[in-house]
Amino acid sequence: MRLDKYLKVSRLIKRRTVANEACDNERVTVNGKTARASYEVKEGDVIAIRFGQRTLTVEVVAVTENAGKAEASAMYREVT
Repeated sequence: MRLDKYLKVSRLIKRRTVANEACDNERVTVNGKTARASYEVKEGDVIAIRFGQRTLTVEVVAVTENAGKAEASAMYREVT
């Protein structure tokens, strides 16, 4: 699944266009490298998203095409 779609489906970012812009502005890294929106997300990838001063780091646990509100948080695990 594409990175921008994963961020939207997992509800880490509300809209796919916003996720796309975050990737374009180099605010999203995967496994320590700046990632493009077209990056194919795999289980085990570590995604870091910069929101201003705060950085959210998560590990991909599952890649699911559709996820409801309850299943969305099960798609990743926060890393400290």
